[in-house]
Amino acid sequence: MSGRKQFDVGAALDQAMRVFWQRGYADASLGALCSATGLGRGSLYGTFGGKDALFRQCLDRYESIYSEQYGQALAAHPGDPVRALEAFFDVILTRIADPSVPAGCLVAQSATQSATLEQENSAKVRDLLDTQRRRVRAVLADSAADAQVLDELATFVVAVNQSLAVLSRAGTSDSELRAVARLACTTVADTLARATSGGAASD
Repeated sequence: MSGRKQFDVGAALDQAMRVFWQRGYADASLGALCSATGLGRGSLYGTFGGKDALFRQCLDRYESIYSEQYGQALAAHPGDPVRALEAFFDVILTRIADPSVPAGCLVAQSATQSATLEQENSAKVRDLLDTQRRRVRAVLADSAADAQVLDELATFVVAVNQSLAVLSRAGTSDSELRAVARLACTTVADTLARATSGGAASD
């Protein structure tokens, strides 16, 4: 019994995630992390392996919480990528508007600080962005548009998503953020329509 941890590791990880989410990696001091989790430095290192390792685990935790929601939204309208993206943005904006979580997005917050991250953590952030891009690209795959167009649209959608998180941290209203998302979906729809009609005309 003496070797058992006397605290909830998952709850401590959630609290640490909030610190990184609110402050970013650079400003998430060990003091702030210890205060949020209720752990001393020895327990923090013994449980999570230090700040860098804890940060990676927080990124994994964040992904595990929201990944299924994003996946369900993108899969909700088979064969209709625009409606799928509308559902995707709705999930994102609902999370952004949730007062129970910090503003913005942990991945976006971390991406802006990539230069300050150690290599493994920087690669982890890049991988999360790439995963999001692959999911969006898969939704667009049934379109008759050229592959390059679809690749560019997938990158565009991820860029808009990350921009929404940054704008929300600057105090942009929900209505303004939703207007940006609607324009993004309109851009995707128009681009697909032009690419598809252009391809049909050349056949």
